Amino acid sequence: MEAIKQEFSVAYQYSVFFTEHLFDTNNKLLHNVLKELTSTSSSKILFVIDEGAARHHPDLIGKIRGYFESHPGLPALCAEPLLIPGGEQCKNDETYTRQILEAVNQYGIDRHSFVAAIGGGAVLDLVGYAAAIAHRGVRHIRIPTTVLSQNDSGVGVKNGINYFGKKNFLGTFVPPVAVLNDFEFLRTLHIRDWRSGIAEAIKVALIKDEPFFRYIESNAASLAARDMSGMKEIIYHCAKLHLDHIRGGGDPFEKGSSRPLDFGHWSAHKLEQMSDYRLRHGEAVVIGMALDVTYSTLKGMLSQEDAARVLSLFLRLGFRFYDPLLMLNLDAENRSRSVLAGLHEFREHLGDS
Repeated sequence: MEAIKQEFSVAYQYSVFFTEHLFDTNNKLLHNVLKELTSTSSSKILFVIDEGAARHHPDLIGKIRGYFESHPGLPALCAEPLLIPGGEQCKNDETYTRQILEAVNQYGIDRHSFVAAIGGGAVLDLVGYAAAIAHRGVRHIRIPTTVLSQNDSGVGVKNGINYFGKKNFLGTFVPPVAVLNDFEFLRTLHIRDWRSGIAEAIKVALIKDEPFFRYIESNAASLAARDMSGMKEIIYHCAKLHLDHIRGGGDPFEKGSSRPLDFGHWSAHKLEQMSDYRLRHGEAVVIGMALDVTYSTLKGMLSQEDAARVLSLFLRLGFRFYDPLLMLNLDAENRSRSVLAGLHEFREHLGDS
């Protein structure tokens, strides 16, 4: 018998919105987005919130409740929001994945309903993964609360948790149905988290947009001093470049091995793990980019002047591009606790290319 061959394509469409005070009852953005996305009168919505965001915004849950009370006809709030620890710990412990799945089951969140995640990149990764595997896909909405999640991780199509001690070993490529960036969340960030997200903006600027890199250079002092207007520009432009790459890069679900947006990440992921996540993701990415830039210079692929320009920008923004972990176990027979192991793990993740 002849083989039966089939080919089909699936179109994805979602929007990334930018606002302030998302849950103010006078702000119609969330109302309009949910009305457009909701297809049945029985739709529900479950909120999962990063404990850090809830702690820094103690009125958040009350505002969510008040918003839905003031806007009848929206999907029903099916329960009190589920609070999840933020940071990489939530991706390391599968207990939290199970908690979300149990809530989806308990409250009858079906494929016409929503799971909305409010938090940093780790919580968004976790919630997106849980939503993707429940019922083979429950629609999820992202409400990022950090610079890094608003300009990079929260606007893409990837979800995942860590497993076998490896970052994002389990995961899916499932886009959210909407991303709602509320700049107000950024005002309470720790300076390390404010700065960490700028690292991803530098990454995408170096890869794709020299004028954007010059903009960051010109505004380094004000960005380091937490200038909100400059940060809004950084987030918007970085998110656009990220989305343009997903749409136009030819490989949105990363079937191949070309992943320019992972510049600096092979060592960054390993350094995060080795530091027990003492290093923020953006801090580790800066070290990784500094390592790659230095290597490129030594190989004659990048001028010393350009390398010095990149490293100088890191310093002006308050980053360090060295950590003692870089020198750990380099000569040991078992290099699993060495940054060099990150190269092998990344090759394995990509397909050994």
